[in-house]
Amino acid sequence: MTNGRWQTDEVCEGQGVEEMGAHEIERLQMERDFIANWLADLLATMAVELDREIRVKLIEGCGRGCYNRFSFKQDIAHAGQGDLTKLIDAYRRTFEIWQKGDEVHIRYGEVSPGCYCPAARAIPIIADDLHCECSRATHQAIFETALGHPVHIEIRETVRRGGKTCHFVVRVGISHPQL
Repeated sequence: MTNGRWQTDEVCEGQGVEEMGAHEIERLQMERDFIANWLADLLATMAVELDREIRVKLIEGCGRGCYNRFSFKQDIAHAGQGDLTKLIDAYRRTFEIWQKGDEVHIRYGEVSPGCYCPAARAIPIIADDLHCECSRATHQAIFETALGHPVHIEIRETVRRGGKTCHFVVRVGISHPQL
């Protein structure tokens, strides 16, 4: 093991290509299962030890990280820089989107086959699944980067929360929710 990662030649030395491939697949499956279980344990501990507001803030940080990690999300924001109409047009390349008054609806199709996030698919679905806050925060990062001001985004429905699709509503005329 080097720097905490197995090197293929250390694990598979002396094995044929077919054996090495099977061994590599098994190793990757074990790593995937370990990470999924670790993540499930972390989220379960957070649910017991932290109040909802703190858990949401942590998950939102992951959503902003997702925005920063994937160029296609940054490309949407860049294409809509300073112009809501251009932002909506850029979103249409990947998402179903429409505007109604000061609300912009983002939906993952009328019916979604499941959650698109690999991290979420690796963990069990629970009531009021907070993972959906990650997706909400990603869309918030896109809108706020493009428009240059805070926006409020409501989760209308998600597959992980029992809905038939994921549907977010951006209130472009309101920067913070009404109290």
